[in-house]
Amino acid sequence: MWPMTTTRLNQVSPGLDELDRRIMAALQVEGRASWRRVATVLGESERTVARRGNRLLEERLVVVAALTPQYFGAYSEPTVVSVRCFPGTARVAGASLARRQDTTFSYIMTGTTDCVAEVWCPADRLTDLLLEELPSTPGMARIRSDTVLHYYRTVHEWQPGILADDEAAALAADRPLPPTKLATKPPLAREDRVMVDALARDGRATHAELGRLAGVSEATARRRVDALRTEGDLTFRAVVEPATLGLPVEALLWISTPPGSVDRVGEQLLASPLVRYVAAITGPHQLLVDVTLPTKAALRDMITGSPWVEHVSAVETTLVVQSLKRGGVLSDSTR
Repeated sequence: MWPMTTTRLNQVSPGLDELDRRIMAALQVEGRASWRRVATVLGESERTVARRGNRLLEERLVVVAALTPQYFGAYSEPTVVSVRCFPGTARVAGASLARRQDTTFSYIMTGTTDCVAEVWCPADRLTDLLLEELPSTPGMARIRSDTVLHYYRTVHEWQPGILADDEAAALAADRPLPPTKLATKPPLAREDRVMVDALARDGRATHAELGRLAGVSEATARRRVDALRTEGDLTFRAVVEPATLGLPVEALLWISTPPGSVDRVGEQLLASPLVRYVAAITGPHQLLVDVTLPTKAALRDMITGSPWVEHVSAVETTLVVQSLKRGGVLSDSTR
């Protein structure tokens, strides 16, 4: 496994304007897009975009980081872990989950579940994870695990609808397309691993910086990074607190639906840019959905008036009180 990045995501949202949010949205499409390219797509001056964008990165209001299939270990599979904690220990338990290398997110929740996290684990280690590792986490009183059967949308794929479709498409056109199916591959070469480690800490490290670290030329570093992306060995994600994008209300929807309607509901949910994550899971609920909205009234409207509601039997709604880790990046509040 690669070492977990110590990068932290700033949850403070000082006065951001529309251009700041458009720049963050552009990085969510292509995290390594040059400021010149972002400026061209957004119709702004390169100088302004570079100044604004660098401030957003320096203040950790947006974090661009790299992820590889090897990050969680070979043949790992995702499991959603719901935790009930002893009184007063939810933050300790949630932070412990967040600091694990194999978690992508860790949230403190309202409702009967205090913490929810997504953990990646090889199938042959799942028993040890559930019976030994997780129960030993400080503060945990009860654990429920639900295996992810299928993703309809991951947070890495989420775009909040801030950019016009043609703007997002123009930025995505510069992004190398990974293969649809990843094959088993040998470990990365030393130079590639050095660069991947650096990109896990700072996904916008320049090719010149990567070349110096790996002991190769800038041109070789550029060629190797492009190859790693094309081969599916390297992806980039821009992690942003939804509140900084004007979406301060975040909730997990635990949806119960007849088996024959799971795919229909999953696909219908994708119509909304407010939906960050949709997964079919095992357990008492068939779908887990992460949504972010501007108001609680908008949340009410979504769970009562959306087209997919007609095909579900129940929706359990829990609010995210605090995000301790999202997209594999620790929040600034996680100590």
